[in-house]
Amino acid sequence: MAENKVVVYSTPTCPYCKRAKDYLSKKGISFVEHNVAEDRNAANEMIEKSGQMGVPVITINNEVVVGFNQVLLDNLLSKQAG
Repeated sequence: MAENKVVVYSTPTCPYCKRAKDYLSKKGISFVEHNVAEDRNAANEMIEKSGQMGVPVITINNEVVVGFNQVLLDNLLSKQAG
């Protein structure tokens, strides 16, 4: 079974970003984090993928989740794992 490719676009001061990253870590999900406050290329990539400027934006195998939506994250992670 292939591992999910998870990317989190976030900023250091975003409380929902912290919750999302903590949640993924507690579930043992590895992810790549992009700080869009410091990385303009990552910010542009996030906006292109999501159409949003707010964070967090989380991609799971190219599926986009805007905000910390635990139910949707669980659904995408279980769908991809199955």
